[in-house]
Amino acid sequence: MTAALQALPGSASVPAPATDTVDVLVIGAGPVGATLANLLGTYGVRTLVLERNTEILDYPRAVGLDDEAMRTLQGAGVADSMLKDMMQNVPMRMYTASNQCFAEFLPATREFGWFRRNLFSQPLGERALRTGLQRFPHVELRSGVELTGLEQDAEGVTARVRDADGTERVVRASLLLGADGGRSTVREKLLQLPFPGATHARKWVVIECDNDPLDAPYTALHCDPVRPYVCLHLPYGIRRWEFMLFPGEDDVQMLHPDKVRELLSRQVPDPGALNVIRARVYTHHSRIASSFVVGRVCIAGDAAHLTPPWIGQGLNAGLRDACNLAWKAAWIVQGRLKPEALATYHDERHRHAKAMIELADLFGAVLSQTQPALAWLRDRTFMAIRNIPRLRDYVLQMKFKPMPRYTDGVVLDAERNDGVGRMFIQPTVDTADRSGIRLDDALGHGFTLLAWRHMPGLSAAALDGLDRLGCHRTVAAMARSGPSSGRRIDVPAGVALIEDTENALNLWFRAAGVDWVLIRPDRYIAAMGKRADADATLRRFVDRFVPAAPACAAKEAA
Repeated sequence: MTAALQALPGSASVPAPATDTVDVLVIGAGPVGATLANLLGTYGVRTLVLERNTEILDYPRAVGLDDEAMRTLQGAGVADSMLKDMMQNVPMRMYTASNQCFAEFLPATREFGWFRRNLFSQPLGERALRTGLQRFPHVELRSGVELTGLEQDAEGVTARVRDADGTERVVRASLLLGADGGRSTVREKLLQLPFPGATHARKWVVIECDNDPLDAPYTALHCDPVRPYVCLHLPYGIRRWEFMLFPGEDDVQMLHPDKVRELLSRQVPDPGALNVIRARVYTHHSRIASSFVVGRVCIAGDAAHLTPPWIGQGLNAGLRDACNLAWKAAWIVQGRLKPEALATYHDERHRHAKAMIELADLFGAVLSQTQPALAWLRDRTFMAIRNIPRLRDYVLQMKFKPMPRYTDGVVLDAERNDGVGRMFIQPTVDTADRSGIRLDDALGHGFTLLAWRHMPGLSAAALDGLDRLGCHRTVAAMARSGPSSGRRIDVPAGVALIEDTENALNLWFRAAGVDWVLIRPDRYIAAMGKRADADATLRRFVDRFVPAAPACAAKEAA
């Protein structure tokens, strides 16, 4: 057993008797915890989800999901149900102090199969995610249950929990994933992890009304030094305003109906006619835990990092955590990935989460400027950028957003191949029985060895390793490559064929200069190369990350 999975100091050498035994215990059924559980359910993992609240919180919270998040939800099988209550491809505008629009963000790219700006209501999204769990007989959600104690040893985790009626229980699991929010019991009380960073001095009041009175179908960031604010158009006629508070403005007083109407008086002709359905004061934080992994316990989402909302990446960062962590947890408990690979969750996610916090801090400092002279200089700079095509495209297409790239983790030869550790594209493809589907739906769940036009020849050792990894093999070819209508090109037995209807895969493989890629369950490239080096490279990947076959199984195979 590696150091990453050793028992914590003071852990019991013999676990307490377990009332329940599962593969993975998830703490928290918010959007990140529920997404983790949906992904684990999809991977066939026995999962128990514990949520301390008895009902979904009806607070104004996250509203935006990006293309990476939508791809994660697609992999969890809940994207379509989420879309029923979402607005896709919603622009974002930024306004100067004099109310001039100096930028409109509406990225044209859909390289990952989804639009980059999608709006939703978090309470509705959480209901869809929890409904998705009902598909799996091996996944259970229990609400009104609080985690009170945690011990771990070399074989697993023992959690002590308390039901709503006060009944004490014990749950035994191979792994525990804490997604229990910014005031995480797992991080703060049980693991006692440092949570360095800043709590911002300025608070914000968030107000939501129904029966939207404005004809403004976009998100607007108003950089007004008198009082910076944000105005959002949300599904089902909901309008949200977020106003910065100044020193001396009391939280409770700012939520008084008279004060709410005063804040809205500059926004609508008759604020008294609005039906305020939610109002709450929030504090912005920029914090990240010192470690995302302690032994067999991992933290994700707000439990691991807190991000100011300026670039809408708080929840999106949490869903990246879920996407990265769920498959590793599943493959480890199912014996398809070496246990020490759990530590790569921290290696791969911590750096990028920190980069997104820093970008949000930068945006906040620029956009919430309250000094008139500095606000004037900022506005002149942004207005000038509009006249420089390259800079304008960089800003308006959101190319400033740091994209994850994993150089340390479950990847091979990232230092020699720039594409390794990056998310693979997701165009529309055709399969033998379906046409016009997204690539991930054609590949299925798990690892995929995707080759362009011809599957590389592989040795029995490489094929055995890919089988133990649970890896599909797929050939991609140009659309209509068969000899005649209705006929497709031949591929080896056990290999699937997809047709590149958008010519996107062809262009990608040509630009990358490779013949094949090994795609992880989270759709990041684990390895890539030419046909001639496929066998050796894949055997090295298997040797590094896949447990050896049991001796009895190896003897039977021989």
